[in-house]
Order: sequence, then C-alpha cells, then structure tokens
Amino acid sequence: MSTGDTGFIIIASAMVMFMTPGLAFFYGGLVRRKNVLNTMMSSFFIMGLSAALWVLLGYSLSFGKDHGTVIGNLKWFCLTGVGQDAGPYSETLPHLIFAAFQMMFAIITPALITGSVAGRMRFKALFIFIAIWLFVVYYPLAHMVWGKGGFLGEVLGSVDFAGGNVVHISSGVSGLVLCLMLGKRKGYDKTAYRIHNIPFVLLGASILWFGWFGFNAGSALGANGLAAHAFITTNTSAAFAMLSWMLIDVIVQGKPTVVGACTGAVLGLVAITPGAGFVPIWSSIIFGTVVSPICYFTMSKVKKHFGYDDALDAFGCHGVGGIWGGIATGIFGKSSINSVARWDGLVYGETKLFVAQVLSIVITIVIAIAGTIICASIVKLFTPLRATDYDEKTGLDLSQHGESAYPSFNGLD
Repeated sequence: MSTGDTGFIIIASAMVMFMTPGLAFFYGGLVRRKNVLNTMMSSFFIMGLSAALWVLLGYSLSFGKDHGTVIGNLKWFCLTGVGQDAGPYSETLPHLIFAAFQMMFAIITPALITGSVAGRMRFKALFIFIAIWLFVVYYPLAHMVWGKGGFLGEVLGSVDFAGGNVVHISSGVSGLVLCLMLGKRKGYDKTAYRIHNIPFVLLGASILWFGWFGFNAGSALGANGLAAHAFITTNTSAAFAMLSWMLIDVIVQGKPTVVGACTGAVLGLVAITPGAGFVPIWSSIIFGTVVSPICYFTMSKVKKHFGYDDALDAFGCHGVGGIWGGIATGIFGKSSINSVARWDGLVYGETKLFVAQVLSIVITIVIAIAGTIICASIVKLFTPLRATDYDEKTGLDLSQHGESAYPSFNGLD
C-alpha cells in the first residue's frame, strides 16, 4: 500500500469526475439556445445514474471473477468485499479507490453518446437507453479489455491504456447507430444550426483538457514514471492536434476559429488515450497532428455525403479519433515503455500488436452496433425514442424539463 499512490488516484478520480460537467458545457455551447439545458442535463444526470449502477452491479460485472472472457460475476454486489485493503488490480491502492477511479470512466462514456442525438431524443428514452447500454455494452467491454481473464486484453493481447476501445470507440459508434435510428432533426437539410454559446465550448474544452490528465496519467494507477510519461504524451497530442486544426481552419476559412481550436484539442486527447502509456513521446506528435485532418474530413465530407445527423459529431470525434488512436498504438507501441504490451508496434518490425489492435477495434465496433440496436429496441417497448415534432420545434428545454436557460430572451432561435 502506498499513501502517495492513493492520494494521486483520489485526485485523478476527482479530475475525471469533473470532466462530465465539462462535457456538458462543451456540448451545451454547441447546440441551439432552446436545447441547451436538455443537452447539459443529458450529460449531468449520468453522474447519478451510472454511479448508482456501478456501486450496485457495474464494478462487479466489469472487474469481478471472469466468466467466458466476456463478463465478471456478482461477487462484489454493492461493493461487498471491496474494502480498504489492496485489491487484485493494484498492490499499492485500496481496492475501493481502484473501484472509484474506474467508476469515473463508466460515467463519462455514455455521456459522450448524447452528442450524436442532441435536440431530438426524449429524455425518458435516453435515461432508459443509457441504463441498459451500460449493461449490454460498457460492462462487458470494460471486462474484456481491463478485467482479469478478459478476451481483448488477455486472450487477444490488445492494449488500451485509458479507454480507446472502452470509452471512445464504443460511445462514438453507439452514437452513430442511435442517430441513424432516430433520424435527422427537423429541417436539418434546410436550417442553419448555429452554435449559441462559444464561451461555453471553450470552458468545456478547458475542463476536459484538465481532467484528461487524471484520465490518462491516472491510468498508470500510481504516482510513478509511467504516469509522468502518460501526462506528457497526453498534452503533446492535444497541443499538436489543436495546432493542426487551426491550420486547417486557416486554409479552408482564411482564419482560425475558437470552436475549431477547442475541437482539435479534444481530438488530440481522444487519439492519445489508448496509447498514452505505451508509445514514445515523439510519436504523440503524430497522433495529434494526423487526427485533426482525419476527423475534419469525416465531419465535413463523410457526414455530408452519407447524410446522417450526428448532431455534435460524437462519432466524428470520439469514434473516428478513437479508431485512429487504437491503430496508431499498434504502429508505435513499445513494450519497453509498458510491459503490459506483449509486443512492439509496426514501426519496430513486429506485426502482432498491430493485428491485435485492429481486431480489437473491429470487435468493439460490432459490440457497439449490436448492443445499441438491442438497447434502442428495448427502449421502444416502453416509450418512443424521439420527441414529437411539436416538442422538437418548441425546444427540449421546455418540452422535456419545463425550464428555459434564457427566460428573458424573446428572439428567434
């Protein structure tokens, strides 16, 4: 047991918890004025729902004794037996602290999905969907990647330092499937959807960047050199991705935008997440520099070509950014940095890690697609997924919550 490690992970857990309100500001600033409260609430309520389910069943299913390399058991129901002594996943941390740290990932992951369906999904339907999705998609993936005996981590040999598969690809792909099932917002092809509060976007991106240090460096599970390494790779990728997107803005629009800089920074953070503790620092420059043009092309060209309404580009950012990060980890990963990686990456002449990364990404995508269809189909048995035309026109703030973010505002939205 280490008081230093314990203190560090407690702080990292609080930082990661703070990311979900940061995401609420980031998403809330991007939507129309009449939907800002609903959009922010769609992230905020998950802090309660996911935390409650994690204590009841989520932690045990994610990290309990393995069943078929896919899911844990119910030994730790209500965190029974999870105490102040060290647990099976860290010799230097109280078991409770490890469970608390992992809970923060289970909170922010489903919140990312909500960006794809902003402005048109019933809050009741979203609440039920998230509850089911955690059981169908998140808990099995967390076990398969990080749990003892998990298929993707221990059997296949893929690596995911802080959630490329578990957090970003799963949520991004699920968001895409759900937005396709919901359909486009009313007037999507005819109406200009203007960002209503850019300072909110900047505030949210800043909070996310701050919290991501806890997200990635904390995944070293100790105040050690690996945490320092992950800290630097995280910041470097974010910095270069931001600069890369700003350059794209200048080339395309003639001037850099605040929203573009914020988007680029978040993309860099997404991309480096799976490899932060596996790749050399110099390679994080490539992670960040490359992710922005890939995702910019997805958001501006691919989305327009196929006509899907990924409202806040959850798939374009987290899905595509996470896929690039997982592949890049297979290219640049180095076992000497972190022995959890069994093999070196493609640039060092080995292929096994790269193949394992690609296979893990494909499996994650399949699980997310199938799981989302199953969850949405179950929700439909209880309530329609989509708000009515009238509710959507009025705005989800009033129709779903009976509140207005700007009650004195009388202009057109």
